[in-house]
Amino acid sequence: MTKLERPAAIPVATDVLPRGFAVLQDPTLNKGTAFTERERDALGLRGLLPPHVFSQDEQADRVLKYIRQLPNDLEKHIALNALHDRNEALFFRVICDNIDEIQPLIYTPTVGLACQKYGLIFQRPRGLFIGSNDRGRVAEVLQNWPYPAGLIVVTDGERILGLGDLGANGMGIPVGKLSLYAACAGIHPNLCLPVMLDVGTNNGELLTDPYYVGLRQRRVRGEAYDELVDEFITAARRIFPEVVIQFEDFANHNAFRLLARYRDRIPVFNDDIQGTAAVALAGIFSALRITGGELTAQKILFLGAGEAATGIANLVVSAMAAQGLAEQEALRRCWLTDSRGLVVKGRADLAEHKQRYAHDHAPVGDFLAAIQALKPTAIIGVAAVGGTFTREVLEEMARLNERPIVFALSNPTSKSECTAEEAYRHTGGRALFACGSPFDPVTLGGKTFVPRQGNNSYIFPGVGLGAIASRARKITDEMFMGAAHALAHCVTESDLEQGSLYPALPRIREVSAGIGAKVAQIAYRRGLATGPVPQDIAADVKSRMYDPVYPSCV
Repeated sequence: MTKLERPAAIPVATDVLPRGFAVLQDPTLNKGTAFTERERDALGLRGLLPPHVFSQDEQADRVLKYIRQLPNDLEKHIALNALHDRNEALFFRVICDNIDEIQPLIYTPTVGLACQKYGLIFQRPRGLFIGSNDRGRVAEVLQNWPYPAGLIVVTDGERILGLGDLGANGMGIPVGKLSLYAACAGIHPNLCLPVMLDVGTNNGELLTDPYYVGLRQRRVRGEAYDELVDEFITAARRIFPEVVIQFEDFANHNAFRLLARYRDRIPVFNDDIQGTAAVALAGIFSALRITGGELTAQKILFLGAGEAATGIANLVVSAMAAQGLAEQEALRRCWLTDSRGLVVKGRADLAEHKQRYAHDHAPVGDFLAAIQALKPTAIIGVAAVGGTFTREVLEEMARLNERPIVFALSNPTSKSECTAEEAYRHTGGRALFACGSPFDPVTLGGKTFVPRQGNNSYIFPGVGLGAIASRARKITDEMFMGAAHALAHCVTESDLEQGSLYPALPRIREVSAGIGAKVAQIAYRRGLATGPVPQDIAADVKSRMYDPVYPSCV
């Protein structure tokens, strides 16, 4: 047995690691053809590798050339997963150095199709699957994980992106999210634990799919469901005492109440509610730099009334209140629409999370009519119904506003409310546009617009980084407000000139470091941090960021 140096500050079960073929089988240790002559001798690798020693840069070039010649994005996703499974440092090097190209392949929009095809393309398990059949022994399952988790992303697969109930196939989402935590915010991969709470699925196609990887049963509901979740949360915090837990892609009926149940007890957040809110608010801040308008003067109409819509509305209301507007007036500036039309008082059977935004108004049956009645300055689409920002909707927004704010945030691309080209064309190039899926630049009237995604990856990695660095006991709305301001601050004048409401994605690690510092600063200021306050919070956060260079051998 030979010692191999792992990255600092990541505890492992033992410092004595295997030799020979076993090293090549461990993706956290494997360097492939980059093992030096000395390392090959020390680790018993002589003869197990081709003789030429490649640098990591040369390996990354080869990976990119191979990926680029594959026929479609799903094949590229599969190839990148395979790289992740055999050489973790190289996988993250490729992402970090080519984030614009690779992020859409490992996460949205490609991850949606990968989840739909999960059973068919399954190669190697990653993360932990905790089933309803594991009740009473969840702690035992968690103890099978070999690393000291600092961050868990957990889903039950009921509302995957805009695709609905994908059951255990939704594991692709926590895996993808945690890849972005490592690549975008430098959270060490060994600290990242994806978890699927498999309570079954109500998707009939999956229940009859011979390749489905999950429990072949309908979803567990009610008390049994809550007991499993509580057992998981309790066990996770006991085994990993300072772990941050992110809820991901839970359906509305569970998302809001689970967040409410745990948010004041442990460091937990729901990215669909709070992360989406922060990235949307940052986009609004950027748009207002162009219009010169005040946040407190905006009227925002949401297409959708679920987690994302109410999460954004709640943070906007908090931001308006912070700027001096009375809460009731701020609430009146946010309106929701759902499948039955405008959410108004007097409607029967309104879900609890909608009631705060049920205002006095006559019923309005469709979105265009709601625009005509309310005259909003901004429309935000988060209903995952493709094509709903029609030509008529966009033209009406342009008639009402000199610079209409149009955020089509649903993903994957098939669920987008409109394309970038439609948004600009039907508003005469005046729309201040952000999207949930990537779109190419659009040239109209001699000007080129560069739309950028209002992607949660601008927010959640930095929030997780700041919470881990400060060892925060809770994650608060104030932290997400700070994250939104930090993100908007990163948008340059040249970004705004080309219509970009978010910074360029290759700056994501810089953005995440800034957000992490802001979140940590709030944790220290509010007495929510466990450890002592560093002399330089920003420097402390940056010092904790993982850089995917190869570990060295003795």
